[in-house]
Amino acid sequence: MNELAKIVAEAGRARASAQTIALATVVSIEGSAYRLPGARMLIAGGKWVAGSISGGCLEDDVVMRAEEAIKDNQAVVTTYDTTSDDDIVFGVGLGCKGIITILIEAIGPADPGVDFIGFAKTCLEGRTTGVVATVVHVQGEVKAKPGSRMVSRAGASTTDITDNELKAKLANVMGKLLPPGASLTTIPLQHGSAQVFIERIEPTPPLVVFGAGHDAMPVVHLAKELGWQVTVVDHRPAYATTARFPLADKVVVAAPDDVLSHIDVTGDTLALVMTHNYLRDLKLLEILLPSPVRYIGQLGPQKRTGQLLDDLRQKGVHPKPEQLARLYAPVGLDIGSESPAEVALSIVSEMQAVITDHTGGFIRAKRSHIHSRDSAYRIAEVV
Repeated sequence: MNELAKIVAEAGRARASAQTIALATVVSIEGSAYRLPGARMLIAGGKWVAGSISGGCLEDDVVMRAEEAIKDNQAVVTTYDTTSDDDIVFGVGLGCKGIITILIEAIGPADPGVDFIGFAKTCLEGRTTGVVATVVHVQGEVKAKPGSRMVSRAGASTTDITDNELKAKLANVMGKLLPPGASLTTIPLQHGSAQVFIERIEPTPPLVVFGAGHDAMPVVHLAKELGWQVTVVDHRPAYATTARFPLADKVVVAAPDDVLSHIDVTGDTLALVMTHNYLRDLKLLEILLPSPVRYIGQLGPQKRTGQLLDDLRQKGVHPKPEQLARLYAPVGLDIGSESPAEVALSIVSEMQAVITDHTGGFIRAKRSHIHSRDSAYRIAEVV
C-alpha cells in the first residue's frame, strides 16, 4: 500500500471510530529537505498513524500543533527553519539546511466535495487522475481561508472557496494539463493574492508480471510494498494461484495468445516478461511491443533478446525505434544481483527509475538537488 492509500485507509478507520483527525502536508521547501512538497502525515486520536513529513525529526512537534488545529477547527501553517549552522530543533540538530512549510488541517466528517481524504479515495479507487488546489495563505481582500480548496476530476470541479475571482483563476489553471508533482504557487488577484498548493493525484502504477515462477514472487512482494497494482499472468493453473501470490491484485490463467482478452494495458502499464520459455516470450514481445505500455522488461541475457527480436523480424514483425526504446533487456539495474530477491530488487528499482524519469545512478554522483524541483516552475508558468 502506498503512502497516500495508507493515509486514506487509516483516516477511514479513524472516522469510523469517531477519533479526532488532522492532516499535515509539506507545501513548500527551500534548500534541502527530507521530503518533497506533497508529503503527508495523518494524526488520529492524538497520535502519528500514517505517512511522514520528515525523517522523523518534525513529526512529534507536528502532532502537538495538530492539537491546536483540531481545537480551533482551522488550518495552521507552520515553518521549520533548519538553515542555521547550529540549528537545534527540540534538542535535535537536523542539519538539513532547509526551510520547510507545513499546512496542518483539522479533518471533520467526510465530505467528498472539498475534503482531501474523500477526494483522494475516489481518485485512487477509480484509478483516475485528480487535481487539488488548497489555499495556504491570502493577502488583501480575498474571500478564502487556509485549508479551503478546489478539486477537479474527469472535467468536473468542486470548491468551498467563496472568492469568485480566485475560483475562476483556479478553474482555468486546473483545466490545463499540469505537470506531475506539487507546488506552492502565488495567484495574483485584483485586491490581493493567494498562495495555493496545487498538486496532482495519480493512480498507482499497474504492473503485469508474465510468468508465475518462483522468481516472480519477490517481484510481486516488492511492487506491492510500493503500492503498485500488480497482476500475475501464467498459462499454468498450478502456478498462477492466489495461494502462491497472495499479495497480487489479480492472478490470471491465460496463454500468451489470449492475454489481452483478460487484462488491460495502457500507457501507464509496466510489463515484465519472465516466463522462462522462449516461444512464450516471443509471442508476448510480439503482443507487447506495439502496445501502449510504457515499459517492457525482458528477463534473460542480451543475446537471447537479440535472437527474439531477430525471430520477430523473420515473422514479419518489425518493431519501431520508439517501441524498442521501451524494451529493457536485460531487465534491471546493475547492482550485482544473484538471488531471486536481489534480481527482484534490481528489476523493481529500474521500473521506479523509469516511472520517475531517473537514470538509476549513484546519488553521490549528482551535482544538483536529490529531488527535482521542476514541477514548481512548470506550474508557475501555467498560472
